[in-house]
Amino acid sequence: MIIKDLYSVNEAIRDKEVRVIGADGAMLGVMSSIQAQRLANEAELDLVKISPNAIPPVCKIMDYSKFKYEQSKREKENRKNQTVVELKEIRLSMTIDVGDIAVKTKQCLKFLESGNKVKVSIRMKGRENARAYQGVKVMQDFFDGLGGKAVLDKKPSTEGRMIIMMLSPIKADKN
Repeated sequence: MIIKDLYSVNEAIRDKEVRVIGADGAMLGVMSSIQAQRLANEAELDLVKISPNAIPPVCKIMDYSKFKYEQSKREKENRKNQTVVELKEIRLSMTIDVGDIAVKTKQCLKFLESGNKVKVSIRMKGRENARAYQGVKVMQDFFDGLGGKAVLDKKPSTEGRMIIMMLSPIKADKN
């Protein structure tokens, strides 16, 4: 797959007039693209159109391969520092026992410590639909069992046959 460059370089610049910035960052003024290309050739550098939508377009005299290398290096560094937040799900039931809720709480804390958001859900079956308030109480007990290590993004609410609650980790202050 060939990716087209974002910038027009050297002979690919076909504008009649361009605003030129020198290699040192000094404004050289508005001139024809042929004259600007001549200046870039004398400096043994490339003429790169950095702002094609401006009137007239802005071009800069620079070493294009070095510019592309530094740009790819910056993008790689940004990707490395980027954190991906996943949404994990924990399913409870309305008739869950204390021991089981402890296991689910431990699992939820593990998800939250790794920086993920957690969706806690209960699917009501049959006659449980008539007693949705019990499911909300189970959710509230589950949240209280986390010991304040989570933030409630979305309070427990009934959506059809599901009761859903969203949790996210508490952000640590960098003091």
